[in-house]
Amino acid sequence: MKKIFSKAERNVLIHIILRKEDIQSERMNIIEDKEPLQLAAMKLPKGRTFRPHKHIYCEKTSTITQESWVVVQGKVKVILYDINSEIIAEEILEAGDCSITLRGGHTFEILEDETLVYEHKTGPYLGIEQDKEFI
Repeated sequence: MKKIFSKAERNVLIHIILRKEDIQSERMNIIEDKEPLQLAAMKLPKGRTFRPHKHIYCEKTSTITQESWVVVQGKVKVILYDINSEIIAEEILEAGDCSITLRGGHTFEILEDETLVYEHKTGPYLGIEQDKEFI
């Protein structure tokens, strides 16, 4: 797992790159509990079950949209930006890899036809004007 910290504001975690080979245990929490976006990776044996449950309604507020991309099939180049809009890293993601943006910015270039990606974001979505600032 590669954690990318801001150069503009030291000690501020802005991006995480998770490779499928990084997952070595049954459950690996990727993002700290304090963040609005929560992500765990699970490498599970056949037959594993979980107690049936549902999640409780509660008031939660998020002041920033956080996002992850999980590459299911194909290849993606991700360009990651610091909180001051400067490029801080570039990575190639392959099937099973994940890019997480907690702060800062990003862009993606699809490198293979029929690339399949799952995108996860914090919500609710309030429209592009309240969600994005283009770099």
